[in-house]
Amino acid sequence: MGWGRFVGIIVIVLLTLSAPCVNALEGELRTIPTRPGVTQSFLLILPADKPIASVILFAGAHGRLALSPQGIGWGEGNFLVRNRERFCREGFLVAVMDAPSDRPQGLWNFRTSAAHAEDIKYVIAELRKMFDIPVWLIGTSMGTVSSANAAARLKEGGPDGLVLTSTVTKESRQISETVNSVRLKDIRVPTLVVHHKQDGCVVTPYELAVALMRSLTQTPKKELLAFSGGDLSVTDPCEEMSYHGFLGLDAEVETAIASWIKGTQRPR
Repeated sequence: MGWGRFVGIIVIVLLTLSAPCVNALEGELRTIPTRPGVTQSFLLILPADKPIASVILFAGAHGRLALSPQGIGWGEGNFLVRNRERFCREGFLVAVMDAPSDRPQGLWNFRTSAAHAEDIKYVIAELRKMFDIPVWLIGTSMGTVSSANAAARLKEGGPDGLVLTSTVTKESRQISETVNSVRLKDIRVPTLVVHHKQDGCVVTPYELAVALMRSLTQTPKKELLAFSGGDLSVTDPCEEMSYHGFLGLDAEVETAIASWIKGTQRPR
């Protein structure tokens, strides 16, 4: 089954969900100033009722979604991006992060930087202006590097929790930044690691996700959720329509993440 057909299936499923979310497929494009001369855009999706928490979603690869008033230019099929409405239906305020304005080629060799964490800090603050509720960072694949980096660097104005899915733990000829490039011992918020046991991507082996748990020494709560099965991969093992992207397990994985966040909420 081809990529185009899978995209069609995703869109049909999203359209038929009876979701109490405001304009969930398109969302609202927000662009805010961050560092001098730099802006940061994100797609904002609001539940109909007051949200119980905010979640900021980070896609993988180069991370440049090319958000515009016309929609998402790249990454629609990414595991987190395609499940943005599901997170909204759980009662979360959802923000889907783009690359900042000074990174037109994307986030390569930028995800572990202080500047990237600073941009994320401004988005966290923007969401907290809207609702005084916990803010969680959720990254998938290379997005785990962005979210872990922000959680480790931001001592003030940082997130209340962290979720890492299909975590990049191993370098390759193309990939030089991993979560091990981050000061993991500085992460002091509850952290959930989610991984597919059959993930065939060279930079996200399951056994290193297990080892990652030992590096999270300062988190008040941590857990590894491992999944198996789902649909057979129809793309490269490192792309979204594969075990790496939890193909065929969207609802199960998203529900598990949402339940863990709800069960780990800290009063503000």
